[in-house]
Order: sequence, then C-alpha cells, then structure tokens
Amino acid sequence: MRGKKVSKTPKKHKILISVTAFIIGIIFFCIWQNNSIVITKSDYINVKIPSDFDDFVIAHISDLHNKKFGGNQINLLNKVQGVSPDIIVITGDLIDRRKYDLDTAMTFIRGAVDIAPVYYVSGNHEAWSKKFSLIKESLIGAGVYVLDNTELRLSKGNSWINILGVSDPDFLTSSYMDGTNIDEMLEKLNQWSVDESFKILLSHRPELFDFYCDSGMDLIFTGHAHGGQFRIPFVGGLVAPDQGLFPKFTSGSYNKNRSTMFISRGLGNSIVPIRVFNRPEIVVVTLKNK
Repeated sequence: MRGKKVSKTPKKHKILISVTAFIIGIIFFCIWQNNSIVITKSDYINVKIPSDFDDFVIAHISDLHNKKFGGNQINLLNKVQGVSPDIIVITGDLIDRRKYDLDTAMTFIRGAVDIAPVYYVSGNHEAWSKKFSLIKESLIGAGVYVLDNTELRLSKGNSWINILGVSDPDFLTSSYMDGTNIDEMLEKLNQWSVDESFKILLSHRPELFDFYCDSGMDLIFTGHAHGGQFRIPFVGGLVAPDQGLFPKFTSGSYNKNRSTMFISRGLGNSIVPIRVFNRPEIVVVTLKNK
C-alpha cells in the first residue's frame, strides 16, 4: 500500500508570499506613520514666569501642509482639545504651495479657535504661495492672532507675558535657490532684545536658533524641519530644508544661555509624501515658574 504524498508549496511560491506580506506590512506601517498623531509633553521652568502663568499650557502646531486627519479634521482637533491648552501656537506652513488648499487648513483653524486662542506666524509655503494676503485675511476673520513681525501681551490675573512672532524670511525670496534673507528678521529681533520681560517667540525656522538666543528670547517655538522626514533610530533626522543632510535641529528641545527652543516635527508633508519613524506631532509645553 502506497503512502499518500504530502504536497509541498513550491519554493518560489513561498518567496512570493513572503515578499507580498512584507510589502503589505510596509504599506500599513507607512500609513500608520503618516496618520497616527503623537503628543509630546514637556515642562518648561523659568523663574521669570509670573505665578499667574504657572501651569499655563501651550499646544504647538506646525507644518500642516493641507493634511487631513479625519472628516473636518476631527482626529487632530480631538487631540488638541484633549490636552486642554490655554493657547494654541502655529508656526507656519498651514498650506502647501504645490497643492494649495486653504479650505482644509481653515477647517482646522475654525475648530482650533473654539478650543483656545490661536497665535500664528507664517512659513515659507505661505510666503511662496503668493496668496498670503488672502490667507492672513481668512485667519484674522476666524479669530486668529497673526503675529508676523508683531508682539502682543498675554494677560492672566494681574500678570502678563509677551508673545512675539517673526515673518518668514522667504517673503524676500522666490525659491530655495535664493538662499535666506534674514535682514528684516534680525532688525525685528534686535528691537525686541532690550525688553527684559518673559518673552515667547514664534518662528518657522529652527536653524536660526543662535539669532533668537542673541536677542534674549526665553521660549521659542519653531517647525519647518519636518523632523528630518526620515528619522534613523538613535541618530536623528536624515534631511531638512535649509539644513541639508543630518540636520542639527529637527525635533525636541534645545538650550543655549537663557533660551530654550522647542521644534515640532510637524503634521503634514510637502515634496516627500512619506514619514519614517517620524509620526505627526503635537508639542505641548507647560510653563512652570519653579
């Protein structure tokens, strides 16, 4: 009596199945990396912070680039609302100049202003879109404080702090090939440097950290670097605009003298549509005076 033959899957079929499973896994990983928002929380301690502002929560948003997070931006807005911010700060590139879509950005903005006061500065994409007058008008109409080269006083109880914002330097250029003209920014920073009160600065550009320090800024929020786009574990970001390969300023916080800068890895993408080990990020900073 003959025994039954056990059918074997041909080796090439096994390889095909393995490759297919690997590709599907990579696709799901990339979808998760580009759509699952992470919240990064930090305490910022400075004795200059008035006691009325102790435990004051700032939610930092940057580089949306028209990205959608659920219908009517509900996933993003729920994340922001969940941290109960006292203010929301936005450091540029709400839109993308290559796929301009102000409606998507404004959907987020209209939801954000219902959560907390919103303070905004422009990024290079707003500058190069040639539509900033419309963007600014829409933001102001929604109740956003546009801080391009402007300062405001935030009051709470009997105390106040200053929040300052600089316009993106690329309003003076037309492309990356033109370099960066920071003359106007430096003039504004120099004007503010004589003020010894507690100062929060909003700027799109992390690579200009030394200039912010030289002008005596206490707390700085920036974006622009997209976390280095592809992050290498234990190494950092791979590439960032205006910094090139293995950039210094891509994520987290940096300290120098009296200044601390927080960089948002951002939410959306521009030229490169994929993030790797670099999930969309909301930065949350709580002020502490001791």
